[in-house]
Amino acid sequence: MAERIEVLLTEEEVDKRIQEIGDQISNDYAGKQIHLVCVLKGGSFFMCELAKRITVPVSLDFMSVSSYGGDTKSSGVVRIVKDLDESLKDKHVIVVEDIVDSGRTLSYLLDMLRSRGAADVRLCTLLDKPDRRVVDVKVDYTGFEIPDEFVVGYGLDYDQKYRNLPYIGMVKFD
Repeated sequence: MAERIEVLLTEEEVDKRIQEIGDQISNDYAGKQIHLVCVLKGGSFFMCELAKRITVPVSLDFMSVSSYGGDTKSSGVVRIVKDLDESLKDKHVIVVEDIVDSGRTLSYLLDMLRSRGAADVRLCTLLDKPDRRVVDVKVDYTGFEIPDEFVVGYGLDYDQKYRNLPYIGMVKFD
């Protein structure tokens, strides 16, 4: 079964919206420094582009979590694969994700990061699928709400392919 990619959001639409989010974060944190925490791997493309558009001082860190194990369905048990390199004590933290789906992993992750003494913790996602939410997660900055489709590009992959697409596409199977 071959797959094909249909454009959902063009490169221009994505770039424009990332600029708007960068402007909003810069205004919300005027006079402060923020600490962006990227959830690997998919969030890296979005975080790099977002950081370039934020005008207040920014520091970056990365973490990797898994709730899937060897399955395609979340187990609900979150395992930290790579933890942060820096303390969050008294920092203004924005967790940067490529997509918010069920909310299970992010709910756990946000609670854990808040317990580490951050001044505040907010969530920023490029894509949000509210129809798939099973755990209520507050998203502070959203790029786009999208339908329940399997999407790739801008860091999102299908079997480790298509992460490097400069747009968001839907995977269709023929």
